[in-house]
Amino acid sequence: MSAEKKMSSSRRNQLKSLLLQIGEAMLEEEAREAEQEKDQYMEESCPPLSIPNCMQELQELCRKVHKQIDLVDDERYDMEMKMKKSNKEIDDLKLMVRDLGGKFKKPALKKVRMSADAMLAALLGSKHKVSMDLRANLKQVKKEVKEEEVKTGNWRKNIEDKAGMDGRKKMFETEA
Repeated sequence: MSAEKKMSSSRRNQLKSLLLQIGEAMLEEEAREAEQEKDQYMEESCPPLSIPNCMQELQELCRKVHKQIDLVDDERYDMEMKMKKSNKEIDDLKLMVRDLGGKFKKPALKKVRMSADAMLAALLGSKHKVSMDLRANLKQVKKEVKEEEVKTGNWRKNIEDKAGMDGRKKMFETEA
């Protein structure tokens, strides 16, 4: 036998109807509780109205009712403003989420000319003062005079000799 038995359609329908009945009873109970809360709030907030006999008492009652209306109107206005502000924040956050969910294009990086010392200071912070002299670590090489240079002479010297009017005169005199 398999671990799970298949439920018959009549049993399934019976369970569905039972769940619907329980749900309906819960909804009715919630509606009754809401009505009771409303009645209780009205009894606490709105005492029974006693209509006065004389004109002065009636005017005083009207003033009192107007004050209460103003207070309630102020509260309503404050609540509306809070709600509008909250809705605006929610919309802004939704936009931010939508923007972040989409593709984010990385900006093109700009070339920055920076010395090695400045780069180390930026990476390690200002507390690490490390100076990096790149030329100090270079190997010293002694210049050897090649045999060809000895035969032809130093090319720099030859160019310097040919520079200026004296050099051109020499050049023409030797060629002629």
